[in-house]
Amino acid sequence: MTGGGKHEYVNLTNQFLVAMPTLMDPNFHRTVTYICEHSAEGAMGIVVNRPLDIELGEIMAQMDIEAGPALGGVHAYYGGPVDMARGFVLHTPIGEWEATLRIAEGIGVTSSRDILMAMARGAGPDKAIVALGYSGWGAGQLESELAQNAWLTCPANVDIMFDTDCERKLEAAAAHLGVDLNSLTTSAGHA
Repeated sequence: MTGGGKHEYVNLTNQFLVAMPTLMDPNFHRTVTYICEHSAEGAMGIVVNRPLDIELGEIMAQMDIEAGPALGGVHAYYGGPVDMARGFVLHTPIGEWEATLRIAEGIGVTSSRDILMAMARGAGPDKAIVALGYSGWGAGQLESELAQNAWLTCPANVDIMFDTDCERKLEAAAAHLGVDLNSLTTSAGHA
């Protein structure tokens, strides 16, 4: 921490934010958020453990994209409270899509229609989460929340992100750090 109440910036791109039990904001309570981009100007992430009650086929139908049978029963996710009308595809590997942000080796987030069209044809990325909305923080906001013990951070894990059941992702991400969230108190303290 530096003087003047400012919090030191540490790049958290390609990290998980694991919500602490004390984080009661309904947008983030019991979430795991993957940080796609972080700079001194702010951060952008996608919540990876909150499926919505809407299937990808319904979203694609609204976009006049014919969804193939491989997408039957696949749900979209709540990515965060910002711009919920906009879709983001968090995926691996990185392909040649129109609007892809390369996050880490083999991981990207794409916001263009072409990736959904490829997914509908069965030609999309191997692993993907389609999210509506995203999580955003202004300059210094995430650092402030970290200083208030709202989040744990840990390196992202592709298996947890894409292959672990949604209801187990929070505990799995915390366990990746060696933390049992159930043993933490709900009253926060500062050393």
